Amino acid sequence: MQTRLAVIGAGPGGYVAAFRAADLGMEVTLVDEAPKPGGVCLYRGCMPSKALLHAARVLNEAREAERWGITFGEPAIDPQRLRAWKDEVVAKLTGGLAFLAKQRGVRCVQGRAAFADASTLAVTGTDGTASPVGFEHAIIATGSRPARPPALTLDDPRVLDSTGALEIDRIPSSLLVVGGGYIGLELGTVYAALGTAVTIVEMTGSLLPGADADLVRVLARRMHAIASAVRVNTTVQGLAPAAGGIEVTLAAPAGSDPKAGAAGSGGGSDRRQWTERFDQVLVAVGRTPNSDIEGLERTRIERDDRGFIRVDAQRRTAEPAIFAIGDVAGEPMLAHKAFAEADVAVETIAGRDAAFAPRAIPAVVFTDPEVAWCGLTETEARRDGRRVQVARFPWGASGRALTLDRPEGVTKLVLDPGTEQVLGVGIAGVGAGELIAEGVLAVEQRVKASELAEAIHPHPTLSETMGEAAEAFFGRSAHIHRPRR
Repeated sequence: MQTRLAVIGAGPGGYVAAFRAADLGMEVTLVDEAPKPGGVCLYRGCMPSKALLHAARVLNEAREAERWGITFGEPAIDPQRLRAWKDEVVAKLTGGLAFLAKQRGVRCVQGRAAFADASTLAVTGTDGTASPVGFEHAIIATGSRPARPPALTLDDPRVLDSTGALEIDRIPSSLLVVGGGYIGLELGTVYAALGTAVTIVEMTGSLLPGADADLVRVLARRMHAIASAVRVNTTVQGLAPAAGGIEVTLAAPAGSDPKAGAAGSGGGSDRRQWTERFDQVLVAVGRTPNSDIEGLERTRIERDDRGFIRVDAQRRTAEPAIFAIGDVAGEPMLAHKAFAEADVAVETIAGRDAAFAPRAIPAVVFTDPEVAWCGLTETEARRDGRRVQVARFPWGASGRALTLDRPEGVTKLVLDPGTEQVLGVGIAGVGAGELIAEGVLAVEQRVKASELAEAIHPHPTLSETMGEAAEAFFGRSAHIHRPRR
């Protein structure tokens, strides 16, 4: 079999690349081990987790409605039906992609791809036989998998990774979430809403390491309220099977209160250990790129010390005819970043001028409340010694947030103090993921704070907080606009 473009991996980057190339008239072969396109995002990541997070949100709102004089009673949760609904969502999405692939004439091949050389794949099908696929160009879009450090490796069905946690085989009585990043917090939110006693441990001094502290504080307060415990500066030293659960050895600074969720007075190597037992353990300490592709050494493709495939601005590897996109090509490991990289790679293959150089890649943590940011963060500006001005608008002053009984949020702008240009945006609060798009546009288009303030936002909405934050830059009251230039 010969094809102009072979795409390895049918996740977000892969299927977008295949569809875009087909739209440009290329003959495309899409290779993946799954029977239908979708990849980790659709099968084991973005979509199933967001379906479960919606269910968690409904459960939490039903319980909180008692504050408003509305009582529903304790909900009855059927894990099997919940899982079936989640699987139905996944099936609809993957089925839709399969239809679109057929409609575009994309040849879908189920199997595991290996490189026979720099212009040929050997694809091993479900029957164990390998077939050659020659190509003019190839795009590697093999994604990533959950990381599992040796200390957190235990061959026991009660020790889960993010894929296993999404199955919701049962509702555990207690769950230890190892990792306070977005995956651990999202899944911890789901299980806490289902009635599990959730404990979250994070080895660094804060949840969502790297995110701005003021945004994290909004989420941390909520996590402390819904979880049994949130513990930072805490590491897992080992896991062991035990009767009725998993025995976990934990360690924290000697002077700290491990149940306080914050750093104590102890420090350095002076740490104390203790053990706790949990019904299940979820290991969510990051992801590893799927770059260990058989035969990669038969090409000139290079990988960095973390396993990411090295690419240039066009997403081209050191092998000129082969490109790499998505998680396998570096951070941030986000589906929408893979979408954009797919377009760049295909445009380049088509002979067009293209480069991957975004000013703002939005990040969204789909907890409750959500946290979202894009562009330059306050943390990055401080680290780089860059002078910025930060304008914030607390949602306690938002009429819409008050009507939702969710006034805990904040909207912030990171601005160039001389030009008023919006360099970055951060939002913590219900629906932040939907609101951040305006921030992305502002950063990409070099919008000024005055222009953002002058834009008329609908009232009463949470989107108004973007304009209000811009007003705060000028130290003016809400809705008192400067004359248009």
